[in-house]
Parts: sequence; structure tokens; C-alpha cells
Amino acid sequence: MLRRVSLRFSVVVLLALALRAEADPYDFQISKFGSPQQGSAFYSDKADSNFRSFARQMGAAITSVNLAPPETLGHSGFAVNAEVSFVSLAGTVPTTVDFAGPMVIPSIHFRKGLPGSVELGARAAWLGQSRMGAGTLEVKWALNEGFKYLPDIGVRGSVTKLINSKDFDLTAGGLDIGIGKQFAIGGMITLTPYVGWNLLFVGASTGNVDFNPGRTLAQADADQFKDIYVFTPLQAAANTHNRFYGGLRFIGGVASLGAEVSYSILGKNADQQTIDVLAWNLMLGLDF
Repeated sequence: MLRRVSLRFSVVVLLALALRAEADPYDFQISKFGSPQQGSAFYSDKADSNFRSFARQMGAAITSVNLAPPETLGHSGFAVNAEVSFVSLAGTVPTTVDFAGPMVIPSIHFRKGLPGSVELGARAAWLGQSRMGAGTLEVKWALNEGFKYLPDIGVRGSVTKLINSKDFDLTAGGLDIGIGKQFAIGGMITLTPYVGWNLLFVGASTGNVDFNPGRTLAQADADQFKDIYVFTPLQAAANTHNRFYGGLRFIGGVASLGAEVSYSILGKNADQQTIDVLAWNLMLGLDF
């Protein structure tokens, strides 16, 4: 019986070491911020502040794209897009290896039109060079669309969840308003410029974080729960920021091309440095 238990324990340890060895370069390692627990050998008085700035920055990164004007697809419309975002991050990003931006985030975006100028959408994204992703659900309502001399105006609500992150969870909810105008260029070709403003809410919390991950299994067993602690969670209502965006969409037949730039203002970090996020987004898709 003891031998069987020992064998199972060895298999678990080997699997854990294998998974650790296969960590991708841009997987997040939030233990690098230091421990917020006073008395710890890894204590940092800026740990909570740095984690808060990082969480807000990642909330901005995974929500830095619309790539759709305020008009909807119509009650029978459907669109599928291949998208990619190049996100410049100004603050510290605690990755497995030293982070060298921009962060590349490819995604697939589905949108379906409904009656009443309503549109539903879903986006699945992957954070480049990592094992993490992000999923988004969105709903858009066009307050005004399709008039010859008036611009299209739409409001959009969205929820985005960071997936497969280590030691912490992050969810971002947003509400934005956009304005744009579609111009026909003969036949089935249209060009639509648009701009918008987005208010984003970011919530984040951590599990028990090991701030001495380099120790051996024997040392961890001897230390028990030493240097394991949690960061102060972020409440979404108290962590908001503004994002401004503008883009251009071209449709020829059923094919669509789009480009968009967005800029998020996040305030200052613990060192009183301004934190912002700039993203360039591109899209190739089909509109039916």
C-alpha cells in the first residue's frame, strides 16, 4: 500500500514538473510582484498596487478591440471575422521570460443580427506565446441607423473573461457608444468610418500565490505554507477606465476588411508613472 501511494505521488510530482517546464514564454507569473504579506522575505510595499495596475492593464489589453461600426447586421445578417490585435503595454508585465511587446492577440469574432436593430456577438482570443486566452460576449443596439443624412449611433455592452491564467482570475465588463456613417461607392462596395468611447470595469482576484516558486518539493514541505499569500482583490465598480477608439471598415460583396486603433487611459502606478494601453487592430471577414 505504501509503495502504491509513493508511486502515485511520484507520478504527480513528475507531471507537475513537466507542466512547469512547458510554461510558455508569456504566461503570467504574478509572484514576481512580491508578497503583500508583511514579514515575508519577499515582501514588497508596492505588491498590491503593482498587481492592481497590471490587472487593469490586462483588462484593457483583452478588451482593446471592437472592429465593428455602430450599425448592426440586420435581422438576418451574420458575420465571421479573423482578427489580430497588436497591444503596446506601458506597465510591468510579469511573464515567464522578460516581456518584449507588443502583445499579439489573434481572435475569431462571430456576430449575428436580430430584429429591432439588435446584434449579438462572441469573440474567442488567444494571447500570443502563452497558454492563455480570452472569451467575450457582447450585445449591441443601434439607436439610429440607415438614414441617408444622419450618422449611425449604437451602444454596446460586453463581458470578457481571461482564461487559463495562473493564480488569478480577471473579468472585464464594458459599456460603449459609437458613431459612424456608411458610404456607398458604387454597386456592392461600402466604406464606413467610425469612432467611439468605452467605459470599462475591471475585477480581479487571486488564489494562494507561492512567492518562492523556485524552492524544491522538500523545502516546500518543510516550510508548510510559508510565503504563500493572496493579493487584495480588485472590485470592478472601483476600477474603471476610459478607452477611445476609431476605425475604418471596407466591404466589397461579402468580403470585409477593417482597421482600428484604440487608446486606454489607466492612471498612474505605484511609482507615479502613467499607465496606458495602445492597440492596433486588423480584421478580415465575411458578411452575409
